[in-house]
Parts: sequence; structure tokens; C-alpha cells
Amino acid sequence: MSSTPIVIRAPKRSERWLYWFTDHWLLAFNLAWGVFVLAPWLAPVLMKIGATGVGDGIYWFYQFFCHQLPERSFFLFGPQPMYSLPQISLIWPTGDPNVLRQFIGNTDFGWKVAYSDRMVSMYTGFWFASIGYAVLRRRVPPLPIWGYALLILPMALDGGTHFLSDIQSGAALGLGFRDSNAWLAQLTNNAFPATFYPGDALGSFNSIMRLLTGALFGLASVWLAWPYADAAFNEVREQLDEKLSRLMRA
Repeated sequence: MSSTPIVIRAPKRSERWLYWFTDHWLLAFNLAWGVFVLAPWLAPVLMKIGATGVGDGIYWFYQFFCHQLPERSFFLFGPQPMYSLPQISLIWPTGDPNVLRQFIGNTDFGWKVAYSDRMVSMYTGFWFASIGYAVLRRRVPPLPIWGYALLILPMALDGGTHFLSDIQSGAALGLGFRDSNAWLAQLTNNAFPATFYPGDALGSFNSIMRLLTGALFGLASVWLAWPYADAAFNEVREQLDEKLSRLMRA
């Protein structure tokens, strides 16, 4: 009496890849996000060394993720890390934000990082928080929704008031209440240096608030999302374990 041999099917390549990804999704994300975070800093380097085609490509790509207004952006290879709107207007005179954002710098000013200071802090904060979660993931409970709302509220207030200030300015950019921050000078009785209140220079109130609130937003987003993402990938991996075990016993 002949018997039919048992054929054990090896896991498909897609199944092996999915199983690997469910266990290493955070590593894959952190590597990919690191490229996304660091590429805007590469744009001014490329412009400096004359690789303008690739540099322009980076500026073009990141316009979909940031307004790229130069008065709210960092510059490399120039005398200052940031410039005020009046300084930029000397060589790029325009009141149209869509035209203003096209200024990427020159050999005298240096070259603009491809996203603004708020995006630098938000995206980099998200990256650092994600790396931190990779180390502490077994000890980090999900952030409750009310906690997330509380942590992102500062950026909502800061970004919202900047938006209203820009509307107030109209065509005359730089004349809104968040540009002068006269309300803050009055509120604090001018306790800080005069340079702290107006404009967007590094170390000014506006710059500090954008950096802090952006970083807080990135931290809160990771704290909210990653525990749930981790649980979902663990569930998928357990299902794959069960499926592969049945195949091996078949």
C-alpha cells in the first residue's frame, strides 16, 4: 500500500519579508525618517559645492511639506544663521509669500535649509522621540487623547496666532502682531532685551516658541501613535507565527 508523501511548503518570500518587517518596522521607519529629516540640511551643502540641480530638487520636494519662508528658516554658509524680513527684502523685494518662499539664498547670504525652523523641530523631534521609543518601547504606555491634545495645544496656539498675524499684515508682510510682539513686551514690562520681542531671529520669542512647540508636537505624536502601532505589528506577527506553524505541521 503506497502512501502519499507529505509536502511541506516553504514560506513565500512575501511572507518572510512581512514577518521580518513586523519585527523591525521601527528600525526601518527610523532609518527612512532620518533620511527625510537630514535631506533638507543637505540642500545648502549641495548649493555651496555647485551641485545646484540636486539641491534645487530637494527644495522643490520639500515645498510640499513646508512653506519655506526664508525669514523663518535657517541658513548655512553665511554670516548669520537666520535673517529678518527687511534684510531679505533688500535683495528679494516682494510682499507675496508665494514669491518670498522661492528665495533660497546666495553666496553672500548663505543657503537656506529646505524647511523652516518649526519643521526642523517638529520632524527632528518626531525622529528623536521615535529613536527614544525604540529604546524604551516596553516601558512606554500609550499617551491618552487628552494628553495628546494638551501637548499639541501650544503649537496650535503659536501657529494659529502666526496665521492670524499674517492675515493682519496683508500684503505688507512683517507688520502683524506676532512680528512686533508689542503685546508681549507690554505684558512682561520689557523685562527681556529689545531684540527678544520682534522678528524671527534665532533666540527671539517667535523662534524659541516655534522650536519648542514643534518638538513637543513631535514627541506627543510618537507617544500617542507608536504603542498602538507596536501592538498592531505584534498581532500580525503572531498571526504569521500561527500560519507558518500550521504549514510546518501539514
